[in-house]
Amino acid sequence: MAEAAVINREALAVVEAAVAPGVTTRELNALAEDAILSRGGKPAFKGYNGFPATICASPNEVVVHGFPDDRPLRDGDIISIDIGTFYRGYAADMARTYPVGTVSVDAGRLLEVTERSLTAGIAAAQAGNRLGDVSAAIQGVVEAAGFWVVREFVGHGIGREFHEGPEVPNFGRVGTGPVLRPGLVLAIEPMVAQRRARVVIADDGWTASTENGCLAAHFEHTVAITEDGPWVLTANGGASDARALGTAPGGVHGA
Repeated sequence: MAEAAVINREALAVVEAAVAPGVTTRELNALAEDAILSRGGKPAFKGYNGFPATICASPNEVVVHGFPDDRPLRDGDIISIDIGTFYRGYAADMARTYPVGTVSVDAGRLLEVTERSLTAGIAAAQAGNRLGDVSAAIQGVVEAAGFWVVREFVGHGIGREFHEGPEVPNFGRVGTGPVLRPGLVLAIEPMVAQRRARVVIADDGWTASTENGCLAAHFEHTVAITEDGPWVLTANGGASDARALGTAPGGVHGA
């Protein structure tokens, strides 16, 4: 899974470098697919329950599962890129939301808070803690900032299958849920809206957007539970970067 995570984060880095006004998400999708295939991986999303692309490209009010298309990104947009990879039978999953050009102060704050909530959730993913500790940590950061945790979508376990148990809600109570045990791997992925919003699904059966049109952000890492702490498999630089966040296990080498 660590090897799949390397391919996944390197492919996302290729996409990140290309995000700019005037670029289409179809072009970003092609870059992601080439990056995964050239590294020996297989795009995990393409063909999954009929999904047509390698990345989910979700601009502005789209929370998740947006289809790449030919509309150019505009200055001031935000764009969430969700990407998954299989390698030698194992999966990795990650997502980030990027500013396109110069974004508003409110949009920038949404991105900062959502990423910070992910960091808080990862920090709570300690062996012996409960799943609700992760969920509550995410919710606490989001709601303290005045934003809304999307309820309709959650994180998940991940391994040989892309979506495995348990579900990982981004809201919950400390001390509830299953105990986190070494060997469990979770895709922790807060999805956050600017304000309270119901999520609606487009006619394509996939694209999920805030009904009131407010902006949404999405950050995700694949995180392994170990006896020495959470190992952020998809962190840039592997365990070394995760240590900088205080979330890497001791004695675990970077992927």
